[in-house]
Amino acid sequence: MSLYEHFRKDEHPFIDQVTDWLETVENEYRTKLTDFLDPRQQFIVTSLTGQGNAVRCAFFGGADKAERRRALLYPDYIEPEKSLFELAAFELDFPSKFVRMTHPQVLGALLSLGLKRGKFGDIMISSNAVQFVTCADTADYVEQHFREAGRAPVLPKRIELSELKLPDEETTDVQVTVSSLRLDTVTSELYRLSRAKTKPLIQQEKVKVNWKITDDPSFRIEEGDMISVRGMGRCKIVALGGTTRKGNTVLKAEKIGSSS
Repeated sequence: MSLYEHFRKDEHPFIDQVTDWLETVENEYRTKLTDFLDPRQQFIVTSLTGQGNAVRCAFFGGADKAERRRALLYPDYIEPEKSLFELAAFELDFPSKFVRMTHPQVLGALLSLGLKRGKFGDIMISSNAVQFVTCADTADYVEQHFREAGRAPVLPKRIELSELKLPDEETTDVQVTVSSLRLDTVTSELYRLSRAKTKPLIQQEKVKVNWKITDDPSFRIEEGDMISVRGMGRCKIVALGGTTRKGNTVLKAEKIGSSS
């Protein structure tokens, strides 16, 4: 049975990368620490290490409920410890009385430093703090060069991982009936938008599936997918139910707060 048959074609390069990691750990008897992975990538890593492989995997993103986490691949005789994940955490000092900082502003500013998205974990914004996690090997660079976000001056201050404050996200169960599993059709029903509004949102790269921008309205949605629309929150496809008499599909989803 092919490794690829249960995954989408655009995920095959990542599968190849994970396979290389596993071979390195198994052949060289050493650990492999990845950059931060989104939940879909974590699922792929878990799937590939769960097939009788001598290599184990563990994930940590700075807090127990962190969404973006680094993966540690290790031989089965090693006991993984949190220190092996090599993380650093920051809290931003900025004029909070006059500025409201948003997730896109902080992420955009961090990426403008010339670092990859994989170097950063969750960005946590609450009523009284803006915090984020990064790989330890990029922490000094971030501390020295991160000085502006959303046109506001910022100063990153290191904090302990135990000081991270993950905001609680409200979730709502949703059930809709869709005529097809096309991205535009599913998004239209989940977010109660007209098809005329949904298609341009997708084509303008404002919709993500599994944390990746997806600009094809005909993209087929599957069980377990996470859909996010900029500024309108996220929906996880929990289950694809039966079909109605008219041949439509009953879709169960979980709507989660605001998108990141």
